[in-house]
Amino acid sequence: MIVYPEYQSRLSSERSRRIYSFGARPQRLLWASTGTKDPTASDILYIKALAAPLTVNTMPEKTLLAFAEHGELGDNLSANGGKAEDTLVHFARSGIDIDTIGDQLQEKRANAFVKSWSDLMEVISSKCAEPKKAS
Repeated sequence: MIVYPEYQSRLSSERSRRIYSFGARPQRLLWASTGTKDPTASDILYIKALAAPLTVNTMPEKTLLAFAEHGELGDNLSANGGKAEDTLVHFARSGIDIDTIGDQLQEKRANAFVKSWSDLMEVISSKCAEPKKAS
């Protein structure tokens, strides 16, 4: 994970340390929607792979229940990203355009969040528009 080392670097920067001295707390890194999509992969694959300090891992209920049933945390995600850079180089040499894939995934996930937000706002609006029942 090349994101995590960058996150760690920003947390320990002079600027961050300065604002912590005024009582600020660090923003947590969010791993979003970490349910396993591939049915041949472990149902807790991303939970184990992304466990790290100061992170939040959102997951579908099915994944949470699977982890409660048979999950065990191993080592935390390496602060230096482990072998992420080597893996990305291997992908690039194999003709995989990581930047394009990253852009596509980011856009797809952003659109999914916007849709979820819009759906939530519609539900709230419809509930607000309902006449209040007498108690």
